[in-house]
Amino acid sequence: MSDKVLRIGGASGFWGDAARATPQLLSAGELDYIVYDYLAEITMSIMARGRAKDETKGYAVDFVTAAMKPNLSLVAERGVKVISNAGGTNPRACADALRAEIAAQGLALKVACVSGDDLMPQTAQLSDSGVREMFSDEEFPAVERIQSINAYLGAFPIARALDLGADIVVTGRCVDSAVTLGACIHEFNWNRNDLDQLAQGSLAGHILECGPQATGGNFTDWEQITGMANMGYPIAEIAANGNFICSKPANTGGLVTVGTVSEQMLYEIGDPQAYMLPDVICDFSTAVLAQVDDNRVSVSGATGRPAPDTYKVSATYADQFRGGVYMSFYGLDADRKANALGKAVFEASRNVFSAVGLADFSETSIELLGTESQYGDFSAVEDCREVVMKIAAKHPDMMGIGIMLKESVGLGLATPPGLSGFAGGRPKPSPVVRLFSFLIDKARVEVSIDLDGQTTPCDEVHGQPLNEDHIERPCAPDSAAAEPSVNVPLIKLAWGRSGDKGAKANVGIIARDPSYLPYIYQALSIEAVTARFAHFLESSEPGAVERFLLPGSNAINFLLHEVLGGGGIASIRNDPQGKGYAQLLLSVPIPVPASIAETLS
Repeated sequence: MSDKVLRIGGASGFWGDAARATPQLLSAGELDYIVYDYLAEITMSIMARGRAKDETKGYAVDFVTAAMKPNLSLVAERGVKVISNAGGTNPRACADALRAEIAAQGLALKVACVSGDDLMPQTAQLSDSGVREMFSDEEFPAVERIQSINAYLGAFPIARALDLGADIVVTGRCVDSAVTLGACIHEFNWNRNDLDQLAQGSLAGHILECGPQATGGNFTDWEQITGMANMGYPIAEIAANGNFICSKPANTGGLVTVGTVSEQMLYEIGDPQAYMLPDVICDFSTAVLAQVDDNRVSVSGATGRPAPDTYKVSATYADQFRGGVYMSFYGLDADRKANALGKAVFEASRNVFSAVGLADFSETSIELLGTESQYGDFSAVEDCREVVMKIAAKHPDMMGIGIMLKESVGLGLATPPGLSGFAGGRPKPSPVVRLFSFLIDKARVEVSIDLDGQTTPCDEVHGQPLNEDHIERPCAPDSAAAEPSVNVPLIKLAWGRSGDKGAKANVGIIARDPSYLPYIYQALSIEAVTARFAHFLESSEPGAVERFLLPGSNAINFLLHEVLGGGGIASIRNDPQGKGYAQLLLSVPIPVPASIAETLS
């Protein structure tokens, strides 16, 4: 096998990431590729609305204007190839804009466009076919409410575009890790049966896809991080067997440790033994991470199963209206005063609804930030003297939200004392955008590449159904020692990271030392974790919380179902994506032997 090492830098984790990432990575030198991930479900909806207004829009314009335009000459000079899903809902327009800029600068870079993910032309057929939401089993939304429908494409079309001579590859919706895996497939000539290599390449892409979240951003031990203002963006140095080392550019801020990389590995993965991608089903439970030098972590051992025969598809659609407002209170009993005002706003709104014949709210929310309201029954704060109240609601009619927002202002002089931070214009109602996910046979998705005016079709009809009965689950850790114990907060024993997947949330917990894992596993039972999130979970029935063990990284991933109030793009909660959920667990007391407690700082 080749001894070549492929160096890939991850320059973007979302639409709006820092423009400094591209020049920083180019300055690092010796990179083969820079990859960019811009897309999320809400991003696709925003881009779809942009394209509906202007056929030349619908993509991440700043990829062209901020990431590429100032750096194209250096990209050409260094021979660095670029892969990006900045195409959004209009990859051809993105590619055309990039080609125009390349021509204006007199460069000879070739741009390929991968398309086929946009299934809006199939909207009527999908509606007639009776397709149902893959998690909730809801019916397909009314056709006129659909805003976007996109299949999550894989990495082989990207690799094919590189085979054809592309210097820059632009895609529409693909899985986030595909921009990295596509480069690996092309460079190492991996085929569809190289399952373990595909899994490792996908894991490398998963580490890179959120930019500095792998190099110290959002890290549990945040006080160890220096140079946040110039945080280094991640680099994966990938070998032909798929093993890789995660690092960052020299003289940049941040940190690359087993902790930072492990947290990103567990981020939003669901079942770690069935991480579903179009090209391979990954098992990350076997992955092993090791610190090999300062800011250098090796990752190996992920394994793969054959690709599925379906694509995951995400549709977004308009569903009701939403609105909310923040108000701050201070003084004695600030929490009780804020809560009283919040309830009064909804009561006054309902009185108006009755008078004008409107239905009731479909959902309301009062969150008192500063009272540990996010901790539910485990809040340790009473009688707050300073709080921020967030009130929000959903209603089938825009008028209903307008009334609520008007009442929130109208009661401003009727409130208990202590209201402050209440100024500026009144917020406006906005449409709720919901996510509808389903699976579609790969044969129904026609993927193609446009390069130099030539269209090349891609054969992506490969894969087989996953039989979950064939997944061998790891045994629980050895029982914790039965000896006198001392309670210590989980944060002393573990790192944690959390995030959303639609209406689900993931909370990954990684033991700082393998010897801690049995105690963590024993204390964080499904029942214990369910209790911690009971105020967020829509159901506490069996199956609402799942627990998965990752022995290779001494980690546990918890998957919480229906816990985000509809998910990031539909929720009216203060944390609609569960970004802080790990923090709720890191304060949980864990019984450990006194001998272990004495070693903890």
